[in-house]
Amino acid sequence: MKCRHCATELSQDILDLGHAPPSNAYLKTAQLRAPEVHFPLRLLFCPECYLVQTEDYAAAEDLFDAEYVYFSSTSRSWLDHATRFCNGAIERFGLTAGSYVVEIASNDGYLLQNFVAAGIPCLGFEPTASTADVARNKAVETRQAFFNTAEAETLRKSRDGRGADLIVGNNVYAHVPDINDFTQGLAALLASEGVISLEFPHLCELVEQGQFDTVYHEHFSYLSLTTVKRILGSVGLRIFDLEKLPTHGGSLRVWACHDAASHETHAAVAAMLRREANATVPQGAGGSQAGASVGVGAVEYYSRLQAQANGAAHALLDFLMRCRDRGETVAGYGAAAKGTTLLNYAGVDRRLLSYIADAAPFKQGRFLPGAHIPVVSPTHLRDNPPDHLLILPWNLREEIAADLTGISAQHGTTLWTVMPRPAPVQTAAHSVTPAYDPALPLSTSKAG
Repeated sequence: MKCRHCATELSQDILDLGHAPPSNAYLKTAQLRAPEVHFPLRLLFCPECYLVQTEDYAAAEDLFDAEYVYFSSTSRSWLDHATRFCNGAIERFGLTAGSYVVEIASNDGYLLQNFVAAGIPCLGFEPTASTADVARNKAVETRQAFFNTAEAETLRKSRDGRGADLIVGNNVYAHVPDINDFTQGLAALLASEGVISLEFPHLCELVEQGQFDTVYHEHFSYLSLTTVKRILGSVGLRIFDLEKLPTHGGSLRVWACHDAASHETHAAVAAMLRREANATVPQGAGGSQAGASVGVGAVEYYSRLQAQANGAAHALLDFLMRCRDRGETVAGYGAAAKGTTLLNYAGVDRRLLSYIADAAPFKQGRFLPGAHIPVVSPTHLRDNPPDHLLILPWNLREEIAADLTGISAQHGTTLWTVMPRPAPVQTAAHSVTPAYDPALPLSTSKAG
């Protein structure tokens, strides 16, 4: 395989998660007996541009089809994040009724609805029919299509050559198989003084925190600022500002513009580039370079990923088997893509995890890809509370734990986060013992 940005031949495999199904391909009951598609799930490192990427097997059209079931509005914290972003962008860049905003991968209108409310013209690109329909019901103009250079040029032509004043791409840049064409489309659509905002999980957080469960087929690329700067620069775009965000376990928001635009470049950009150039090999990595400053451009930086994945899978299996041996019930909360990766790699099925509750109606009544664990409503969880409940989308653990306080207090259910190993979640109504230690007996003491 050749690098999807610079076309360098790739041979350096930094993580192998075996064969896995597409993470959001939830199954209906009638599909359970049919053959299920699995693709190799491997991460490759480009020594030329430092892009970390999945091996090409699954096509975007197959991953983001009409049955795609991720709806951004399901998460309250994500809605709040979107509102803060919109209000900040309107104030910072003086957006008005004469401005034009485009969001790429606009999902169910979770973000653009704020611009609609503010009277600012906007358009969303969203390829999945289910989410696009919901967005239109919110009065968000939505074009059901994958964004690319051709779409960008068509849109600009339809506006008599006027470009977009703000282009938003929250958690889409990593999902793009042809990142060069996508980036060329950004440049083609952007007005001369317009700005682009791209948010993406930071590669350094994935490596240093062992967030291997954020690897799945829908994520084609795993991005550092160093690599994004190079990709944007290849089409005449310049990063002029940067924000660190807590979302998705640690993300970056980069602000970009045309090279010749008047936006001043802020010191935060150079500071993050230095941080990446001096990134150290995580402690516990094999070889003698653990703790050495090698930077994101050295393959040694990624040397602990496989061991981190293996350790997390082993810890989860050990926890679940101890619960089973003690006759205790375990369920999950949040049928997230992260959970699909983790559970399938660990080999967990409904014999160890009885069900997964999720607030998204489109997921309820279906089954987790690969593991075939049933997805149920939160009402089912309240009617059938388990002894232990695993919060699979650990990046939303505070929000979810707050919503589940009643179950924890009334039924004594212990809430657990799963990465990098099972650990109890503290809530106001529920005091628990310290993090799970596989060397010690599993504590089942619960608050009364």
